[in-house]
Amino acid sequence: MDQRVVDFIRALRARGVRISLAESIDAMRCIEIAGVADKQIFRSALRASLVKEPRDLPTFDELFPRFFGLDTPPPLHQPGSGMSPEEREQLERMLQQMLASLTPEQLRRLFEMMMTGQGMSGGQMRQFLSENTTAMQMVTGFQPWATRRALRELHFDRLEQLLQELLERLRQAGVSEAALQQLEQEARENRAALAQQIGKEVGNGLQQYEAEERRRRPIEDLQDRPFEELQHQNDDDMRAVINRLAAQLRTRVALRQKRASKGALDAKSTIRANLRYSGVPLDVRYRHKHLKPRITVICDVSGSMRAVTGFMLMLVYALQDQISRTRPFVYYRTIADVQADFQRLRPEEAIRVVPERVQGGPWQTNLSECLATFTRDHLDAVDRRTTVIFLGDGDDHLSPPNPRAFEIIKRRAHRVVWFNPEPPYRWGRDDNHMHIYGPMCDAVHHVSNLRQLVAAVDGLFP
Repeated sequence: MDQRVVDFIRALRARGVRISLAESIDAMRCIEIAGVADKQIFRSALRASLVKEPRDLPTFDELFPRFFGLDTPPPLHQPGSGMSPEEREQLERMLQQMLASLTPEQLRRLFEMMMTGQGMSGGQMRQFLSENTTAMQMVTGFQPWATRRALRELHFDRLEQLLQELLERLRQAGVSEAALQQLEQEARENRAALAQQIGKEVGNGLQQYEAEERRRRPIEDLQDRPFEELQHQNDDDMRAVINRLAAQLRTRVALRQKRASKGALDAKSTIRANLRYSGVPLDVRYRHKHLKPRITVICDVSGSMRAVTGFMLMLVYALQDQISRTRPFVYYRTIADVQADFQRLRPEEAIRVVPERVQGGPWQTNLSECLATFTRDHLDAVDRRTTVIFLGDGDDHLSPPNPRAFEIIKRRAHRVVWFNPEPPYRWGRDDNHMHIYGPMCDAVHHVSNLRQLVAAVDGLFP
């Protein structure tokens, strides 16, 4: 059972549910206390310990039955229920004769289950499929194909031929036609139930295999690829990569905070700690106060920028436990506050819809006007604790630069940082205004791939 829970947690993580090691341990402890006898209590214990966000509940509800469904054989008939004792004895004898010489072994076991009604549990069927087919190592999206492949490798189509051969032997032995018809119907219903169970377990096995492969896939394969190439990657793969990169970032930030200076003298704590010594020796205590940064991110969602904007927003929202507040804005020809979309949807889902919140088209980026609108309508998103991140190439196809509005944002913010995926040699050319905005920023980072983006985001956390 412990391994099944571990596999379940891996599948949840592969689908984007954030689960820490501590929460995994809590889940194991909950199971020890709640037990597995009552399935509803078991399910509630797992859900309480693993799911933090309401939006993750549908994923949990979808995957739970696949890993912890009733692990019992599917309901199968016992063929021959309408036969007389003598006819049943003939059936058992002839069935054993056929099974004794039947090959291959996997076909023999299937035929025996079909004709005796003694099936396999889900776990036994998965083991059977893993040992006798290659279908469990295919891509999840090809489940119907994988199921057909499993049935073919198990010689499932021969079951009908074997059934007809058995019926003919019984017919020659004098078994009544009515009993044979009932036997044939029950056997075929068993065969259909077995096919359904095989399809279900192939699907479960594929999900588990894919989660394992995704976990083993090295992040380095994707970190150095240009963002435009990553647009064609599987969404689940990219979500898993972003989650792993975010986990690494969180670890680094926590270590830096631990190694940071002791902080200011805490007089109250020092006096309280030294009462028992009457002040000799003096045990000095320091105030440890770490303020999480507030982030306002203003992203270009024009066609050339959507890929890097998507990854940036996914990474920022994967780091929410390290950020006090996040306010996302997107701009094209107009600018819009899209915080409501990220509160309502998963980040990867919100990223698909936020470009619809602004107006724009080819060669219609209007950064200057968007800066003016931001300073007029959205300055409440910036205060002395806020780091403002601009993510864009610096192009403005419709207006001259607007350093005055940019300066208003800079004076109000704690820091202003610019992430630009365009190579520096393009900055300031044609209708690119990075030569105006760049010197006004506290930092400018060239981010053309995930490695550079992660390094730039890492710099936001002292």
